[in-house]
Amino acid sequence: MDELKTGLGAVHIDDKSSNYQDIVKELILQSQKAKEGAYCPYSKFRVGAALLTLDNTVFTGCNVENACYNLGVCAERNAIAKAVSEGYRGFKAIAISSDMTEQFISPCGGCRQFMREFGPNWDVYLTKPDGSYSKMTVEELLPVSFGPKDLSLKKVTDSSNRQ
Repeated sequence: MDELKTGLGAVHIDDKSSNYQDIVKELILQSQKAKEGAYCPYSKFRVGAALLTLDNTVFTGCNVENACYNLGVCAERNAIAKAVSEGYRGFKAIAISSDMTEQFISPCGGCRQFMREFGPNWDVYLTKPDGSYSKMTVEELLPVSFGPKDLSLKKVTDSSNRQ
């Protein structure tokens, strides 16, 4: 599999010489590498994510904790924010890794909603350290979700009778 370095630490996967299963394996490997950079002195719970764009560029992220716990950033949101800051808005897949061996890592509710912002129909690979995975879509992780199109739906506009 050919890889080219591009942008802010992003990697491009050449899919001409690879089948999709090889791309998934590489995506999982990249998420495991990203996990190594996690800053988690409080929880000791390392998480890495690797996000695959429509043109096969991979952006990675890791969790970054903060002494003020709610100011931490999850790996998934970190990777997505890096891609968005480089102009990407469409994604094929994301792989998420942790050190849990008995169950697959799953994104928190906030990350599920963050992923949903960029569409419900892309793949999410929940992994274990041995490289095994469970594949779901964003829609399966967050059914009956609220997204950008919901903002344009008809709504009550007259609030004068509210007390």
